[in-house]
Amino acid sequence: MKSINKYIPIIGLLALGACNKVLDKSNLSKLQPDLVFSDSTLVQLNMDVLYDQNLPAWGGQNNGSSLSGIASAYTEEGYNTGTNAIIEGTVTLGSSEPLDYGTNLSVSTAWGKIRQLNVFIKGVQESPSLPDYTKTKFLAQAYFWRAFRYWDLVRIYGGVPLVLTPLDGVGDEAKQAALLPRNSTSDCFKQITADLDYAIANLPGKWTKSSDMGKVTSGAAAAMKGRALLYWASPQFNPNDLQDRWQAAYDANLKAKQILDANGFGLNASYKNMWFTEAPTFNPEAVLVTMYNTSQGDQTKKNNGYDNSTRPKYLGTGGGSNQPSWEMARLYPMKDGHLPGDATGKYTYSDQTFYKNRDPRFDATIAYNGCTWPINGNANYRLWTYFETSSASTEPSGTSNTGFYCRKAISEGTFVNNDPQYCGTDWMEIRYAEVLLNLAEAATGINKTGQGDESYTGMIAVRKRAGVEAGTDNLYGLKAGMSRAELFKAILFERLIEFAYEGKRFWDLRRWKLVESTLNGWMRNKIKVQLKTGSGIPTAATLKSTIAGGAIYRDTMDLDHAYQTYFTVTVNNNPLVKNATTTVDTKVFNWQPTYYYFPIPLTAINNDPNLVQNNNWGGTFDPLQ
Repeated sequence: MKSINKYIPIIGLLALGACNKVLDKSNLSKLQPDLVFSDSTLVQLNMDVLYDQNLPAWGGQNNGSSLSGIASAYTEEGYNTGTNAIIEGTVTLGSSEPLDYGTNLSVSTAWGKIRQLNVFIKGVQESPSLPDYTKTKFLAQAYFWRAFRYWDLVRIYGGVPLVLTPLDGVGDEAKQAALLPRNSTSDCFKQITADLDYAIANLPGKWTKSSDMGKVTSGAAAAMKGRALLYWASPQFNPNDLQDRWQAAYDANLKAKQILDANGFGLNASYKNMWFTEAPTFNPEAVLVTMYNTSQGDQTKKNNGYDNSTRPKYLGTGGGSNQPSWEMARLYPMKDGHLPGDATGKYTYSDQTFYKNRDPRFDATIAYNGCTWPINGNANYRLWTYFETSSASTEPSGTSNTGFYCRKAISEGTFVNNDPQYCGTDWMEIRYAEVLLNLAEAATGINKTGQGDESYTGMIAVRKRAGVEAGTDNLYGLKAGMSRAELFKAILFERLIEFAYEGKRFWDLRRWKLVESTLNGWMRNKIKVQLKTGSGIPTAATLKSTIAGGAIYRDTMDLDHAYQTYFTVTVNNNPLVKNATTTVDTKVFNWQPTYYYFPIPLTAINNDPNLVQNNNWGGTFDPLQ
């Protein structure tokens, strides 16, 4: 069992029990900040709580908001069967969507987290007894998380108030002082960069003690700076394609790669298994990681939840969430890196055998009818998602709505008490592959588009690691001599495939202002695989156990033969046209251009009249400034 305690919020009287030099002299009910920040053990406990409050959960979930997290419903990846104002285009100034801004100081909101960070920063700075080295170590980590919090806010709303010290919470004078105006978006990015520069300069490239595993490194801070500046250079914030922003993003991502390379980071050898290389084993892919464990105990339990919610529900334990759409399944390249149907490619494509000869990331990410998926420790388990009859009402409850399941990062081993809710698979918020593709995009931005430049080498590296065939030109299916516009498109596509179901696609489409042109009007689809009837066709009962009367067991069956002989495959390759048999969405995608900067919630403006609404929502604040 992987056991981690360091990011569990246990600070309080129980957590103080080991700190005798403070406890022997203090009234615990009136413990003062100057005492807390005079003791390195107590400061570390506070730091641990800040990690727990700020580390993103699986899929990038940050604030329990409507935008954070995997959010596959907002992209080609998934589907939507309920009411969603963002998808339906019905967000108003008074809507509850999105939920990211917050109007109270709960630690579940961005502002509550920022206040906690500022309290910590002030306490460490003013500590009379902590050595300067210790102060610097703690401050660098806190500055990283403050930058992370502001980046998350700014990418949604544009500029927000920069609060860099804890505001007083009592009295009319304190209330008036807290009615702050918004800072410009450019000021916010400058502050994000400044906080991250401090972290880069003062954090180690790699922590060596096992007790420090999961802490932010200088490479993680540099990668976060590269990510933030890539947003600042993207069309959402940079509609005039200012080259200085692309240059800054390039410089930041190049430095991140150099720091990470110097400290042993790099692509994990296995695209599929990289999720299961966890502390204390060093995973070179994990640049910024949220660690989980398999404990059942209340004080130490930190299970990731994603595995149990995603694995097939009909297994009796899973939730069946995050099911891939047909559109997403069809987008994957072939094994030679060429797109399905590309006449210049080595492999032909057929909807009937859609799974055949695909980019290996397809099989590592998407589980489909008849695939071998050694889930629950069964090495020979074969997944079935076909219809036994033409009527969906006769299918077992809990079956996939789309005909697919997501298998990325789903453990194929066993669990505590054989219960997958106790899954400890770690979440990688920043992978080394992202640094490569961030650098590729920024290199393209400054017109480094040659085939030996990072614009190509980043994509080639992730394709090579995935197992895509090199081809005679060693370009792994990429077109030679692509223009700047073609490279941007290719890199965004590579990110779609590489980071599928990791919560990045929605943000990529949004920062490139491509949501409505990519998805509007869509009704995302499923695949329907139905078992035929007649002479020579096995019954459902027979197929689940044997093929051809027992001569060939299903675990070794020829899947191509089964699809060509036993199954009918029904698909809809035009998501703009509703098909009663295959459509899985219940509402048409209707993203509005105003959503590239969401409105500051009316409740926040009512609380602080100095806040000015975005100009795309009737106010005068320009988020491009």
